[in-house]
Amino acid sequence: MQRGDVRARMVEGAVRLLATHGVEGTSFGEVLAAADAPRGSVYHHFPGGKSELLHGALDLASERGLAAMEATRGQPVAIVVERFVDLWRTLLDRSQLSAGCAVLAVTVAANDAQLLDHAGTIFRAWTDLLTDLFVAGGMKKAPATQLAVTVVAATEGAVALSRAERSRAPFDQVATTLRRLAES
Repeated sequence: MQRGDVRARMVEGAVRLLATHGVEGTSFGEVLAAADAPRGSVYHHFPGGKSELLHGALDLASERGLAAMEATRGQPVAIVVERFVDLWRTLLDRSQLSAGCAVLAVTVAANDAQLLDHAGTIFRAWTDLLTDLFVAGGMKKAPATQLAVTVVAATEGAVALSRAERSRAPFDQVATTLRRLAES
């Protein structure tokens, strides 16, 4: 097995664990088990420790979100919003309401300023991309920015509520409201 394969599996495992168990539940032992990687992989691939692993997981989560949304460039605003909402709906459904946002997990539990800054940078990147997509879909910049912030904040909150209540109802209510905003 190649070095990059083990490292990539460990980062992927960390993303999944962050989404389901948070920062505290993303121990190297859990990551090694999720990645089916040997114990010696930890400091070989992540000499900076858990922080380096979490930074890698944040990068992967961000890249996936950005790539999934880029495909909507040039589409009407309502379609862009629906795609963003659908990403989170799919996560909730596939995980049976047990997974949330890995970036949010770091945001609420990180006691490391660099990790918190990294999460903030990712949320800004998502908001900036949505703003750009909304502008490409015909909106003016200022309302596009307001809608982008609202969409990111509302979906993150809706995912958290749905997980806590073990019901997709809060998410569906927020999705309906966001759809109406996008269509107006």
